[in-house]
Amino acid sequence: MLCMLVAEGISCAQSAPSVSDHPWNASSAEQRLRVPARPVPARFVDPAKVYTLSDLVNIAEQNNPETRVAWENAKARAADLGIAQSTLYPTLAAAALAGTTRADIFFGPTFQRQTVETFSPVFRLDYIIFDFGERLQEVSISRSNLLAANFQFNDTHRKLIFQVMETYYRLLDSKGQQDAADANLKNAQTVQQAAEARLQNGLATLPDVLEARSAAAQADYDLQAAIGATEIAQGDLATALGISPTSPFQVESIQNIKMPDSIADTVETYIDKALSQRPDLMQRVAELRAAGAEVKAAGKAYFPQLSIDGQAGLAHSYGQQEQLAGVYSPTQETWDAQLTLSWTLFDGLARENRLARARANQKQAAATVDSIRDQVENQVWSAYSTARTALRQQKAAAALLEAATESYNAALESYNYGVRSQIDVVSAQRTLAEARTADVTARTRLLTGLAALAYQTGDLLYGKTP
Repeated sequence: MLCMLVAEGISCAQSAPSVSDHPWNASSAEQRLRVPARPVPARFVDPAKVYTLSDLVNIAEQNNPETRVAWENAKARAADLGIAQSTLYPTLAAAALAGTTRADIFFGPTFQRQTVETFSPVFRLDYIIFDFGERLQEVSISRSNLLAANFQFNDTHRKLIFQVMETYYRLLDSKGQQDAADANLKNAQTVQQAAEARLQNGLATLPDVLEARSAAAQADYDLQAAIGATEIAQGDLATALGISPTSPFQVESIQNIKMPDSIADTVETYIDKALSQRPDLMQRVAELRAAGAEVKAAGKAYFPQLSIDGQAGLAHSYGQQEQLAGVYSPTQETWDAQLTLSWTLFDGLARENRLARARANQKQAAATVDSIRDQVENQVWSAYSTARTALRQQKAAAALLEAATESYNAALESYNYGVRSQIDVVSAQRTLAEARTADVTARTRLLTGLAALAYQTGDLLYGKTP
């Protein structure tokens, strides 16, 4: 059997590729590895429903696996706190002790063999009475680690919400670009039809018609590219929601979202908010507190420890000596207790090194807090500036779209009356197409910029945007 097990282990063992110029061939056992099937999502999407951003965020928070990872981590840290707190209480255990001894006892002129068998059910108690607060510091460490895990859990939600918002606005941008490309195609086809009608009436030349057809073909090409970008963006959003990319669902149009007129607060206000509510910064602060408790716990190891331990129960024995009948003893009460004062005088500088490590970790945690604080301030400033720029660009793009629309309508009307040339109409149509694209892009950048500002300040956790 041992040979069979060894042979099977050798046949199933993983081996490195023998050469570097060919792909590695997995063994039969490794070829049977399969990725676990996608779990059934907690929330499905209705293909007939038009989802808003808040609806999609709720779906993502229930379906996305990253939130479950952070949640289980927080639950594990809560269990660590319970374990640390349990050391403040005594340990009581029930035990059943059974043993047998045989010895030759010198009795008289000879050795007599004696056998004793004992069975004893007992309760055993262990309790550290006093340790100068070392266990309390371990509890403090676990409590700070739990707090850090909770902030990490919140930060996971913050990142997930922003990921959904980012992919959502990207999908709205793609759909807006698709709608704009579709409108551009219709405009180009209108110009083409007008040119062909004028050619039949002898009012236009063949190059004018060819120019209009070229513009229509380019508009159709741009529309197909926009359709492909929309499909990819919808798959990215589905992945952020924790559902299959093939799941169909609908979202609202970017034209239905009201654009803000201004940013409410100053950059100083946003920085103060970020420093007070950013979960990743609060996580580092909690880790710094845990590092401080570790320093105190390492220092407590230099002090003595007072503990008590003992056991109490019943003993039932049976004894037998050679050439004599066995004798049962009556049931006896047994107990044993001892009070111990232990003080480690020398341990090869282990305590000194643990204390030095704890102090170094504390300084590292403090430096990390300072670094994160600087990063938060810079991130908020950058997001605030980006959002303000996007706001100005959106207003300019809206004015550009309005002017380009009026210019195109006037050029097309004048062309139909024979006042403007074909080149003027095509030029106005292309300017309108660029204005539509710029308007959709500016709207998306503004929404994404405001979402990024709320992400950097931590407002996303509270459902607030600038």
